[in-house]
Amino acid sequence: MSDAHTQLVDRIYEAAVLPELWPEVLMDLARYGGADAAVLFATDLDSSRFITTANFADTIRAYIEEGWFARTDRTRRLLAKRHAGFVTDLDVFTPEEFAREPVFREFLNPRGFGMGAASVITVPTGDQLVFDVERLTERGPIPPDAVGRLDSVRPHLARAATLSARLRMQTVRAAAQALETVGLPAAVLGRRGRVLAMNRSCEGLLRDLILDGPRLVLTDPAADRLLADALDAVSTEGGRPARSIPVAGRDGQPPTILHLLPIRRAAADLFAAAEAIAVFTPLAMNHVPGLSILEGLFDLTAAEARVARGIAGGSTVAGLSAEFGTSSATVRSQLKAVMAKTGTTRQAELVQLLAGAALPVR
Repeated sequence: MSDAHTQLVDRIYEAAVLPELWPEVLMDLARYGGADAAVLFATDLDSSRFITTANFADTIRAYIEEGWFARTDRTRRLLAKRHAGFVTDLDVFTPEEFAREPVFREFLNPRGFGMGAASVITVPTGDQLVFDVERLTERGPIPPDAVGRLDSVRPHLARAATLSARLRMQTVRAAAQALETVGLPAAVLGRRGRVLAMNRSCEGLLRDLILDGPRLVLTDPAADRLLADALDAVSTEGGRPARSIPVAGRDGQPPTILHLLPIRRAAADLFAAAEAIAVFTPLAMNHVPGLSILEGLFDLTAAEARVARGIAGGSTVAGLSAEFGTSSATVRSQLKAVMAKTGTTRQAELVQLLAGAALPVR
């Protein structure tokens, strides 16, 4: 093998352990395969899950923003090919189809690109990753010898992707087990809330708080609706960084707070199915929590926590308005926000929740 091949393989395995190196490695891969740019993305077509070379970043973002994943079957044709190697666009499109395909004519060609080669690799988490190199149109199709060079490193790409996925999952599972040592039930959640792993304390909640299902499902319907919304937000770029969800007490069990903690979004996240950790905190107290605790438990602002504590302590909207020197409309707005974040629909439920009493079963 050539020195260039050896150096690229070494870099690929470095990126397996240090995912922040992938953009540079993708550039090396593109050059080795006679291309000019590269992108690595997950085939669930989630716009937040891709890594690209710097010179292709604006193009791939525009590709996603303009909805081209849904407007072309380029990726679907690649997946249908089921080829254990790199295939070019001319391997999945006839010359006539290629000439009239909108993604080339309307999107890639105006940006100077339009000649690509890609390969699909499945990692242990079940995700499929696509390594795609793009060549400038003026240079013509990627030649067979360049495809051969890409195929020569594909086994190393597959091993590196597998290693990255396993390392990432071990890290996340270790976090759940660390929470076990301090008595906190926790579950690792994958795409769309699928449970990937639970610690023993969390398994103990299955009878009372959690149901079996395609995702983490809560027995409290109101809390489960909040969880479904929170999981959608976790999967959305720019979604809320964390969410605390109150779960009603029942059958002698105290109310519980579910803290949904998104896993850091970075290059590493492309190689693991894990998106969030769910941590359950029993709320077994006979007094109204302090302001800082309220803020942390329910993601309240300082003003919202102050209103929540006041209402739980027996104050009225009018009384709080006078105490805080704000209008009644402002207090009502803050109270409305508190009730939305705590999943309560009546002030009496809010008082019961913050006092640690079991909420009525709805």
